Amino acid sequence: QVQLVESGGGLVQAGGSLTLSCAASERIFSSYAMGWFRQAPGKEREFVGTITKSGDHTYFDDSVRGRFTAFRDDSKRTVYLQMSRLKPEDTAVYYCAAARTEGITTSLNRFDVWGQGTQVTVSS
Repeated sequence: QVQLVESGGGLVQAGGSLTLSCAASERIFSSYAMGWFRQAPGKEREFVGTITKSGDHTYFDDSVRGRFTAFRDDSKRTVYLQMSRLKPEDTAVYYCAAARTEGITTSLNRFDVWGQGTQVTVSS
């Protein structure tokens, strides 16, 4: 079972940048597509972005496209979410997740391993 640990959350001013990290516990990390989701207070968990297991393709929700990017370093078993031009509405707990899939998936139900989450707060 792959275990995931997020880090890098914090408080940032609107317009600022932050990079989240997600470290996996096992070597099979390279067999999983990785995704990022977020959950704001009182709201459902929503898709943010994903990167294929090869790292060749990424896909982001419209709300963050052009501001967020993702990349993975398989030698470190770590995937990163780079967030720029942050907005107060980006405030949420961010989760990374792993899915055994070949391509792109945005469905929460396809991700069967989850991290504990890290808080991102964007002040106006």
